Amino acid sequence: MAKRPYRMINGSDNQENVCSGSSADSDALIINEAQLILAEKRTSLAAMRTGIAVFVLPLSVLGVLIATSRYYDVLHVLPLIVPLAVMLLALIILGSYLIYRALSNIHRYDRLIHQLKACHSKLSEFLD
Repeated sequence: MAKRPYRMINGSDNQENVCSGSSADSDALIINEAQLILAEKRTSLAAMRTGIAVFVLPLSVLGVLIATSRYYDVLHVLPLIVPLAVMLLALIILGSYLIYRALSNIHRYDRLIHQLKACHSKLSEFLD
């Protein structure tokens, strides 16, 4: 089995550079590994886009409620506003979680790509 250009230590995010000096890794395998990491990064970007949409939805609903607040009395619609506020808060928390998770994954994939480029100079030509 050929050495990988990086390896996880004890399942944590701490990684150590293990560049193999041998040419056992073919160019196609290295490029495929870079493509896989970039595909996972695209998936994280899509998750971040979803998180932003989920985060913005409650803010727009609150904007509409504030803009139309002179047409209703808050005390008369309080039984409707309290569950709506709880639901909007849950959506804000979910959107924040999705954004945080996506950003942490994107940073991890950037580190992996950087390690691949450091170990294999041929990738440096293709990746910024």
